[in-house]
Amino acid sequence: MTQRWSVHPDNPQQRLLIQAVACLQKEGVIAYPTDSGYALGCCLDSKEAIERIRQIRQLPETHHFTLVCKDLSHLSSYAQVDNRVFRTLKHLTPGAFTIILQATKEVPKRLWHPKRNTIGLRVPDHAVVQALLSELAGPLLSVSLIMPGDEWPLVDADTVMDMIGGRIDGIIDSGWVGHEPTTVIDMTSGEIEVIRQGAGKL
Repeated sequence: MTQRWSVHPDNPQQRLLIQAVACLQKEGVIAYPTDSGYALGCCLDSKEAIERIRQIRQLPETHHFTLVCKDLSHLSSYAQVDNRVFRTLKHLTPGAFTIILQATKEVPKRLWHPKRNTIGLRVPDHAVVQALLSELAGPLLSVSLIMPGDEWPLVDADTVMDMIGGRIDGIIDSGWVGHEPTTVIDMTSGEIEVIRQGAGKL
């Protein structure tokens, strides 16, 4: 049965987020709100949960998963960046950006882009996500919750429940969220290359 945690969008209740984290730590898949629509998330080492997300989204092996982080404090564990790139990331985060970076060996190879050894990184500017990541004390592996054939992510918990309620373990409900996807930028060369223009403005 899919759990549903109704939280305040600005001051989410810690006890409910602890329940969501417990679900994640048991190989669970959750839907959660971000500053650019709902997303699907699981723990980094949850191989079964990752495959479930691939099936829900019907994703090819080449699709980037994103490491959703509270801040940049653990960045060096997951991505290779020099000082100049790090300064750029500090300027862009938190915000509606997905940044493609060279992955380190700390990231399981099954999550790398198979030809480029890269990983996506995100630091959302959303109170619920920030509070969830504080409880999780690590990154959340994530993809936008865009259903196959759709262009935009889902934006409210009722729709998420109707569409995939039987296929995930929990939904964090904080009301309606914006639907514009993140701006995707590739910084593997050290320069900013815009792959997709979205909500994040450079």
